Amino acid sequence: MQLLTFTVAGQPYAIESRAVIEVLPLVQARPLSCMPDYVRGIFTYRGHLVPMIDLGRRLADHTLAERLSTRIMVVELRPLHLALQSDRAPTVRLGLIAENVISICSAEDADTSFPAMQLPDALFLGKILRINGQTVQLLIIEHLLAPALLAGLFPAAAEVPLS
Repeated sequence: MQLLTFTVAGQPYAIESRAVIEVLPLVQARPLSCMPDYVRGIFTYRGHLVPMIDLGRRLADHTLAERLSTRIMVVELRPLHLALQSDRAPTVRLGLIAENVISICSAEDADTSFPAMQLPDALFLGKILRINGQTVQLLIIEHLLAPALLAGLFPAAAEVPLS
């Protein structure tokens, strides 16, 4: 599995690169009322409004600095609670803000790993890998947002016809 690596609050993380559609420079988001602090707002991506998630706030309770190396990773995911209901569950897009979105590596190059901890409030934290001398935590993007928040941000996705 290929991984895209980045940092949040100085710590290295990775997501599966097959979920990444595009990496963009940071743009301003339109804030949304009554959202958790890690939902920065929405932005326009190729004519569609996409929620923007600040991984610094989500993972480390620390707003990411707006630097030249700060990027938006546009990812596509099929929310797990919907995928369990139907094979035809729709995919949704999120913009994930991170720093130093820098490289692609392979999970097969890991010389050691630590299994994912099953923490009820942090199901998005996957296994920890040691790759090329760097310890990287894998994020499970399908679990970054709670099902209720996903349903609120993507109401059309919650209306999947069951067959």
